[in-house]
Amino acid sequence: MHRIAYYRVSTTDQSIEAQRHALGGGFDQEFSDEGVSGGTMAASRPGFAEMLSKVRCGDVVHVYAVDRLGRDALDVQATVRRLIDSGVTVHVHGIGPIGRGVGELILAVLAQVADMERQRIAERTRAGREAARASLEATGKTRRGATSLGRPKRADAASVAEWRKANGPAPHGASIADTARHFGLSKATVKRYCAATA
Repeated sequence: MHRIAYYRVSTTDQSIEAQRHALGGGFDQEFSDEGVSGGTMAASRPGFAEMLSKVRCGDVVHVYAVDRLGRDALDVQATVRRLIDSGVTVHVHGIGPIGRGVGELILAVLAQVADMERQRIAERTRAGREAARASLEATGKTRRGATSLGRPKRADAASVAEWRKANGPAPHGASIADTARHFGLSKATVKRYCAATA
């Protein structure tokens, strides 16, 4: 029997460390998907798919929350059923091991609640964007006083690309890491800016 942990975070800016800490560690194997949206089917996530290929009868899979097990309520239920049918126990932090019958019923309800909450968040976000867009068109500012939608940019893409070329060897210039450090940006943002101005 192996104790296995699975972690997922939606963006590369987030860390799986909080989930690892909450689950307590001491696992025989750990799998993760970083920067993978919760909207992706569980079996389509690289880390989760690798875990599925390696779990065996008698293993226990630990996850931080129900929504880590699938894209929506149906995917969560299908994933858990697949694991249980393989003789694998699913242990959800704060809930405990999920078994056949009542355990599956509880999981189905929790997955549906998580799915509804995700939809509510999406609706609130969409409504907020629409209100900000309408306010921007009417007054030139959003309701919070910003002059544009989205996060303000720390640096102009062209300036970042020019600095990188001017501060290192040809043909690319300074490294992505050095450029990111200089401007206080993430490496992904520097790559995106440089690709956009190439």
